[in-house]
Amino acid sequence: MPTFQYEALNGSGQQVKAEIDAGTSDEAISKVRSQGYFVTKIREKAAKKAAKSSPGEPATTAAPAAPAAPAAARRKKKKKGLNDLSFSVGKVSQKILVQFTRQLSTLQDAGLPILRSVKILHQQQKPGLMRDALDDVAADVEGGTTLSESFSRHPRVFDKLYVNMVQAGETGGVLDVILQRLAEFMEKSQKLKRRLKGAMIYPAVVISFACLMVTGIMIIVIPKFKKLFAQFKTGLPEITQILINVSYWMAHEYGWAWVLGTPFGIFFFLKLVGKTKPGRFVLDVVKLKIPVMGKIIQKSTIARFTRTLGTLLSAGVPILEAINITRDTCGNMVYEKALQKVHDAIREGEGFANPLRNARVCDSIVVNMIDVGEETGDMDKMLMKIADNYDEEVDVMVASMVSILEPIMIVVLGTIVGFIVIAVFYPYIKLLSTMSGGG
Repeated sequence: MPTFQYEALNGSGQQVKAEIDAGTSDEAISKVRSQGYFVTKIREKAAKKAAKSSPGEPATTAAPAAPAAPAAARRKKKKKGLNDLSFSVGKVSQKILVQFTRQLSTLQDAGLPILRSVKILHQQQKPGLMRDALDDVAADVEGGTTLSESFSRHPRVFDKLYVNMVQAGETGGVLDVILQRLAEFMEKSQKLKRRLKGAMIYPAVVISFACLMVTGIMIIVIPKFKKLFAQFKTGLPEITQILINVSYWMAHEYGWAWVLGTPFGIFFFLKLVGKTKPGRFVLDVVKLKIPVMGKIIQKSTIARFTRTLGTLLSAGVPILEAINITRDTCGNMVYEKALQKVHDAIREGEGFANPLRNARVCDSIVVNMIDVGEETGDMDKMLMKIADNYDEEVDVMVASMVSILEPIMIVVLGTIVGFIVIAVFYPYIKLLSTMSGGG
């Protein structure tokens, strides 16, 4: 009977490494799970074989079997047609991944073997990163690798959350249900991101167009008025002189480059600062302090981490491992540090609610609901309710922010246009007053 080497987590979240005899990898996983462990990695131990020699003949040692080629190497050896050639960069879009997850869930629910399901979905994909990844996954699964382990070799397609959810589904024998939950989770997360981005498109477009218009007026229109003002024998008002100086700076001293380039410079600077841990932490703290927008970021982050944690717990992932995954995917270092404190406290035997309350990153209602979830044993359901409530609150706050931004933009743009109009026509009014007074 084959021997399998496995790595697993016990009830306290500690790692265990051991061996077990079983007929197949699925049987081995079931045996390990019956011991109260959660399997994180399993593979068949290579058997040592020696060739038998007949009496009187010198003993010969069989040449070791060549290790199976990695999936990527096997795929490269295949002769590719013109339709198989692809060039892929970046990551797979969330829309494609959600569609694949739903289809895989449907095929598993219909009772198809996992290898056949992957091959069917591979054929449906267009050339690109997703198709290449599924090609490798099919080859790995055919070679005896578990689906979650083969997914983990493609982090640009399947992130840590996705891999652990699939692993939990494989271990519990409910892969179709877990995939369905995973698809719903990704759809809700994507919907929240789209709402936040959509709310910022309108003000961004209006502000960009206004900046271009004002820059054009300063470079093209104001210099022509400057020539007319030079014919006046009286001195120019201070407000007009300021306008002319700004126009000269923009037209002749590359002021337009500063105006157009500053937003891009700030964007790349923040990206650079965000590459370091201290810089990212400072940026995340500042984001939470921004009026109105900070509250939206806070509530969307809470909705994200509670939904992630609730989904993992409902899938049967141990709480310590679930918190680790949630910490790495919550998207804000303030909450990452808070979840790390919660993780350490649970490892020491404490509950979830108290360390989260001490971190002071969530509203009291969130902590109290989690506390109730711990007492009743329905932590996953309570976390999902929190996520749903905060999604609705984010919707309301985004709509309110857009309604507030519109009058603010009108006032700001009106002030800029009013300043330009007054600065341009005030010299004429002053000249007419002087002429009428002199007449």
